[in-house]
Amino acid sequence: MVKEIVHDVLFLKQKSTKADRNDMQIVTDLKDTLKANHDRCVGMAANMIGYNKRIIIFTAGIMDIVMINPVIVKKAQPYETEEGCLSLTGVRKTKRWEKITVEYQDTDFNKKRGDFTGFVAQIIQHECDHLEGVII
Repeated sequence: MVKEIVHDVLFLKQKSTKADRNDMQIVTDLKDTLKANHDRCVGMAANMIGYNKRIIIFTAGIMDIVMINPVIVKKAQPYETEEGCLSLTGVRKTKRWEKITVEYQDTDFNKKRGDFTGFVAQIIQHECDHLEGVII
């Protein structure tokens, strides 16, 4: 189901809790809401649609990827950039890493580990910040 985007900064600043199999409706809602906002959004965290769970979704090329309980375990090559967010107005400066390694679970709760670079790495970092209650 397409959900409304949360703009409440106090809610967004809360750390998300670990997701489990009981949270699969959140995955569906994230997919639907990202699809409805593809013209202005490339990624979302569950708290952006009202759930404080560790689930993100992002667009990589022509496909959307869901990560459950993602943790960035390695970072390399820092840089400064500006980002916007559907939950906030305007753009803000932030520090990101060109290369990251993420450990996460897929939608079948299989453990995964992936290396990401460039813009996709930037999106993942932005969404993982949301899970930690960090607002750019």
